[in-house]
Amino acid sequence: MDIDSYLERIGLKKRPEADLAGLTALHRAHLHAISYENLDVQLGRPVTLALGPIFEKLVTKRRGGWCYEMNGLFGWALGELGFRVTRATGAVMRQVRGEDVVGNHLVLRVELEEGLYLADAGFGDGPLDPIAIRPGAFTANGFEFSLSQVEDGWWRLHNHPAGGAPSFDFRLDPADEAVLGQQCQRLQTAADSPFVQNAVCQRYTAQGLFVLRGRVLRIITPDRVSERRIDSVEDYLETLHAQFALDVPEAASLWPAICARHDALFAAVSRSPG
Repeated sequence: MDIDSYLERIGLKKRPEADLAGLTALHRAHLHAISYENLDVQLGRPVTLALGPIFEKLVTKRRGGWCYEMNGLFGWALGELGFRVTRATGAVMRQVRGEDVVGNHLVLRVELEEGLYLADAGFGDGPLDPIAIRPGAFTANGFEFSLSQVEDGWWRLHNHPAGGAPSFDFRLDPADEAVLGQQCQRLQTAADSPFVQNAVCQRYTAQGLFVLRGRVLRIITPDRVSERRIDSVEDYLETLHAQFALDVPEAASLWPAICARHDALFAAVSRSPG
């Protein structure tokens, strides 16, 4: 594993300083260059917390990944560059689902001279910039978010209105790696896991936030949301390449299941009262 190879992967030509400006540059570059995606889960390939395979996949093979991979790689890079970084526990939708989801998200706590910051390159449609850990509303890349303190040492990130999951909670103390490992395994195997149920890709670009969920592509900007339906397997593969910088020809095998899930979802919606 080589930090210069990582920097080349995200398009930075020199090593940033270990300060807020450097963290912000790294955070934005990572999210612009590397897509959030769960295609390996959909393809039945094991996903690990181990850094070696993550580096091979995201840097060498130029793929994307989900939170354990995205923030696993990003946290390693920050440490290599001299940042004081700690892997911390996240819990997406804890506000609704309670303690069962603790560890279903990995986040990073970064200590800077300016204070504590949350660095999260693994939420998919979360803030493009690192977040100062203090209560209140804030804007990142034009999108509106807020941060609040909740009970027992938890903080809550409230996502922008057009986001997927409306919130996630996180703690500032070091994560229990065993819990992260258990959740990583469950989320790629359990029938009720959203990562098992649907293929998802997300990426920030100059045009906005692109979200591909199943066969629906959404383009989200701070003032507009547009969408289109993917019409064919060829369209699906081209969208992965053009909008998410992913060259995964084997994803063609997912197309029948993607269409079946789409049809079942809309059939259920059409049968709903009202």
